[in-house]
Amino acid sequence: MKFGQVEDPSKIDFTLPKDHSRTKEILSQNKKGLENISIGCAKWNKTDLKGFYPKGTKDELTYYSTQFNSIELNATFYGMPTPEQVLIWKEKTPENFKFFPKITNTVSHFRRLIEVTDPVTNFATSVMNFNEKLGMVFLQLHDNFKPKDYDRLEKFVKEWPKEVPLAIELRNTEWFTDEDIFNTTCELFEANNITNIIVDTAGRRDMLHMRLTTPNAFIRYVGANAESDYERLDDWMKHLTKWKKEGLQNLYFFVHQNIEKASPLLSAYFINKMNEEWKTDLLLPKMATENTPTLF
Repeated sequence: MKFGQVEDPSKIDFTLPKDHSRTKEILSQNKKGLENISIGCAKWNKTDLKGFYPKGTKDELTYYSTQFNSIELNATFYGMPTPEQVLIWKEKTPENFKFFPKITNTVSHFRRLIEVTDPVTNFATSVMNFNEKLGMVFLQLHDNFKPKDYDRLEKFVKEWPKEVPLAIELRNTEWFTDEDIFNTTCELFEANNITNIIVDTAGRRDMLHMRLTTPNAFIRYVGANAESDYERLDDWMKHLTKWKKEGLQNLYFFVHQNIEKASPLLSAYFINKMNEEWKTDLLLPKMATENTPTLF
């Protein structure tokens, strides 16, 4: 993921900001404790995840799902998934595996939330075939989708089929720099049980808003192919521990890199850290023994 990429990551202050004042209140509403942890990569193809697959791997998703418990499914962004395709993906994975499909760009980028009832219905109908393996659907809006189009977003949110859990990623900086707009949007998400995605990437620190709208944390972490990637994950571990104590219900954490070389390596580091500190027993993914990449 090249979004938010910078020429020199060493010049970026990667310190996690303090929580938004409303976040603790949102977390306190959950009385069930932590229910689910999903940590994974954004894709499963060999071309990007170099050094991850053993030689001779025939089916990438089947193998990937033996190493991770979830996938941020970006493939659905580029083409409307059919129910048949969803069932094929589902049947290749073990029972505890979760898919987090991105809504097709027909909805978000081409039609820009205008007259999207039919494609939304088609998308929702297809992904519901994941059944118990559906984690959460997410909408990523275009960089130039601005608060002036708030009415479109409001209509979309209110009409979204409630049986399908949804997260939304806002990208244009105006959503975050205008406090009134940001609060109004978050209140809309709260009222409709929409999870507010947090993006941690070097060049867009404004998207690191730390404002939860449900007791779910959906985090898209983008490594900068630098040694600091590990330190940033350490900081996230500390912050998530705080959220866990305050009432975090579900954690969805997906690892990208500006240059996808070692996302599984970073993910494994984070999972190991979590197993040590939270006493969880998440499967620790392994890199192939040959040609194991470095971050850089």
